Amino acid sequence: MAAASWYHRDISRVVAEELLAKAGRDGSFLVRDSESVSGAYALCLLFQRHVHTYRILPDDEGLLSVQTIQGIQAKCFRTLPDLIGAYQQPNNGLVTPLLYPVHRARQAAEEDSDGEDGRGGGQAASMVPAGGAGAGTWLGAPVASRTHISQQLHQRLQEQVHSSPASDFMGFMAEYLNHHLQLDLEALRHGHPQLRHLSTALVTACRALHRRIDFTLAGLETLARVFDPPVSTRTPAREQGLLTSDPDLELLLNKISTVNHLLSSLEKKVLKSLQETVSRHNLALPSLAAPPPAARPLAVQSFEVKVGRSQRAALTVDVESGTVTIAKRGSGAPEETIPQDKILQLIKYQSVQSKARLVYDREPQRNLSRDFLFPSARKREAFCQLLQLMKIQHSNLDEPDLISVYVGTWNMGSTPPPRSLASWLTSRGLGRTQDETTACIPHDIYVIGTQENSLGDREWVEFLRASLKTLMAIDYRVVALQCLWSIKIVVLVKPEHERRISHVHTSSVKTGIANTLGNKGAVGVSFLFNGTSFGFVNCHLASGSEKTHRRNQNYSDILRSLVLGDKRLSAFDLTLRFTHLFWFGDLNYRLDMDVQDILAHITKKEFEALLAVDQLNLEREKNKVFLRFSEGDISFPPTYRYERGSRDSYMWQKFKPTGMRINVPSWCDRILWKSHPETHVVCNSYGCTDDIVSSDHSPVFATFEVGVTSQFVPKKAPVSGPKPLACIEWESIEVIVKTASRSKCYIEFHSYCLEEAQRSGENTSQSCDIPGFLKLGWSAKHLPVLNPILPDLEYLGDQHLLLSIKGVESCESYGECCIAMRSMIGSMAQQFETFLFHRGEETGSMRGWMKVRVPKDRRSTRERLYEWISFEEEDAEPAADTSTCPKPPLQRLRSRPRSLPEPASGYTNPAYFIFEGVP
Repeated sequence: MAAASWYHRDISRVVAEELLAKAGRDGSFLVRDSESVSGAYALCLLFQRHVHTYRILPDDEGLLSVQTIQGIQAKCFRTLPDLIGAYQQPNNGLVTPLLYPVHRARQAAEEDSDGEDGRGGGQAASMVPAGGAGAGTWLGAPVASRTHISQQLHQRLQEQVHSSPASDFMGFMAEYLNHHLQLDLEALRHGHPQLRHLSTALVTACRALHRRIDFTLAGLETLARVFDPPVSTRTPAREQGLLTSDPDLELLLNKISTVNHLLSSLEKKVLKSLQETVSRHNLALPSLAAPPPAARPLAVQSFEVKVGRSQRAALTVDVESGTVTIAKRGSGAPEETIPQDKILQLIKYQSVQSKARLVYDREPQRNLSRDFLFPSARKREAFCQLLQLMKIQHSNLDEPDLISVYVGTWNMGSTPPPRSLASWLTSRGLGRTQDETTACIPHDIYVIGTQENSLGDREWVEFLRASLKTLMAIDYRVVALQCLWSIKIVVLVKPEHERRISHVHTSSVKTGIANTLGNKGAVGVSFLFNGTSFGFVNCHLASGSEKTHRRNQNYSDILRSLVLGDKRLSAFDLTLRFTHLFWFGDLNYRLDMDVQDILAHITKKEFEALLAVDQLNLEREKNKVFLRFSEGDISFPPTYRYERGSRDSYMWQKFKPTGMRINVPSWCDRILWKSHPETHVVCNSYGCTDDIVSSDHSPVFATFEVGVTSQFVPKKAPVSGPKPLACIEWESIEVIVKTASRSKCYIEFHSYCLEEAQRSGENTSQSCDIPGFLKLGWSAKHLPVLNPILPDLEYLGDQHLLLSIKGVESCESYGECCIAMRSMIGSMAQQFETFLFHRGEETGSMRGWMKVRVPKDRRSTRERLYEWISFEEEDAEPAADTSTCPKPPLQRLRSRPRSLPEPASGYTNPAYFIFEGVP
């Protein structure tokens, strides 16, 4: 393949425009892959400070042509270089000839092995996808061209190796391809066919295999002698040879042959021996099937609380019977029992984390509210979770409004797990952990992500299922398993939810050396739970304190390449395709601080000082990664790099053949999430274990309370005729995008409540007063009226609209956003404003006026199970028992905790300054 410096492969539109802006000369150009048409290209050309984008499309015969330009007949070319060469001449229909190619940056060699061994691997050079070089030309090629052979072989390695846990072995091979292949080629040219450097690489890579085979052989031969005592497969002479440490390839082959013979004969030998034993002693083999354990009923839980200023009381929750009992200590007052259907509201104070208010119906015309002060915030959360569970169990709903989701991530360090994972799976340890009263309440969904997991896929899944069955007495069902070498993600659900899961998709992306090896990368799973879409991504990013930029690039590559969710939404940013997206794994971001200072802060539990220099937090603040994601408060020590076998000390020094390397203690293992606006998601725990010590990483967990929707069934049959249905009307939309283009644009509208996607007309106003930004406007006449498939308020309140701003010429997206319909419902137009995203970057902003009209006879709705819990900032109400007559309306407080981001009221993006008229 001939390398072309102007071909930049799959860079984004924003990056292409930035490169052309830096070039600055009219006629500067580059070619990238098209974002809108698979197999097509985008020719980006700078003229008069604006970027013009032309699509290069293949026809049925594979011939390439620039998309038809008015008045110019399309020309077809066999290769991309031929096309570019032709358009370097004037009068070909472009705004200016192609004069100055913008060269892609040469990527420095990247070390990307998790052990940080210094085994190198260069970023593969971009190749023009046309033409090629035969293998026969390699040896006769000049030295300059042979430098690309290793990169071509990396691509071949990618094609041959689909899934392998042998990341270390691949690291050795990558080093050979990058650094020693050319030496063997030179030796071959001079008549020396021994390939000495390949042999050295193989011997080094297989050194550990010698020891493992010796160990395995010893066990197999011992077992063989047990069942066949007179026969021994090893002679003293060979035993001595097998135990030698000389890493000889011929010896290794002999060992492998012996293992092959033993394994093929051992099963038959053992089976025959056991059959003879059963026949000889007339034994009956016991049945292996055991009855499944019965689901464990929840025990009655009691909490010591304060009522009022000093009155002590016992608050008892009986989930099974559906009651809460209040018994005041020493007052002589009788116990008060409150049935669950009389509990109207639970208010969680944010100013006092251990305080809650219970509002309940005491008499037909009176509500009573009581404040309870718990010993700790964790006890309050346990009480709230039990009440929530009680409400769910005693509701009359056929489908749930609320589910609990467990997410765990653990870099297992290529060692088997301990026998028990109880602390990890029950969220106990350090940080914000589950109280013992709720730790063993089973979650509806468990999502387990691991890195450097040396277990077999099936073995790992069954180990997790068995662990949960022991802890929860529930036989969880497997929704999905996706693996990329030693990176694995497993999704398990309760049996009763299995029918609610649909549209399961899995995907993986390699981001290892040259993006061809799977020792680094991501695995993902997506599915629908009734009407709510979920996405889960487990990743292992580049290691090393100095690799922040590389980790950011890994994130971008994963975001762009994971194929998850509804195919109709594939043009949208991955973070917008799901109601709830959870992203976790060994992100490998480190702390930018001297190791001794870090250790001192850890000893004093001064985590805030460390979080201020956490690379992930710093990059998020710069809007480089995880835009608009949330993360729970970190109140646990860094989870990497511990001494294996204990959690008492960090092993921050790592000795390598290349010298000593410092791995500062860091929060490498993280769990983040992003949800559609005006949805319900609350993080109830976020921490790490302190008793699982087999790896140098501690397992991390987080649990979530997530609102879900079900398939809506209208209470009234649809009426045919002229009766008005629900409609979504737009008064105006203003958009500002970060671009050097002057292209006309249109808006695409997607939603599950629409039969099909809709699009607007071209923008009616356009200006580019500020360089690098394009302001667009649409009036009501050019915006479509959208008609949802169902007109009911209860249904529409759960729906969202996805909007994409696309160029008329290129059909490529300039940015996407999500709008919640709940707050837009009414007879008066409501204003909305939001950010635009594309491929993980913030690309602009949108605001406008819209309304969702609902027929009067379709405006009935119901309270969701999670809506009876509210959050209050300040303790403004009296703390004593309070009753009123007649019955007052319930407090409509915030339905989300303070820790979650509120809708933005101000913006840092320069695009918004244009909205506000700031020069």
